[in-house]
Amino acid sequence: MRPTGDAGEEVIFEITRVGDAQRVAAVHVASGIEVVIQAPASAALVDVRALALRKLRRALAGEPDPRRRQRGPAS
Repeated sequence: MRPTGDAGEEVIFEITRVGDAQRVAAVHVASGIEVVIQAPASAALVDVRALALRKLRRALAGEPDPRRRQRGPAS
């Protein structure tokens, strides 16, 4: 599956069911940057692809993941 992002750049989605969940990887073809999300197996395909694409756009923009704690220098 190779839909495009807003700028017309190619993105490849890989969706794998793992038990009661699905693993969704989105890869930006030009840069090779990949992000992965997990969602319930019952989640709609259009929703999980949209979520993965938003996460990929954040990664391409260089924005940090807001869920990750920023660590300071070791003491």
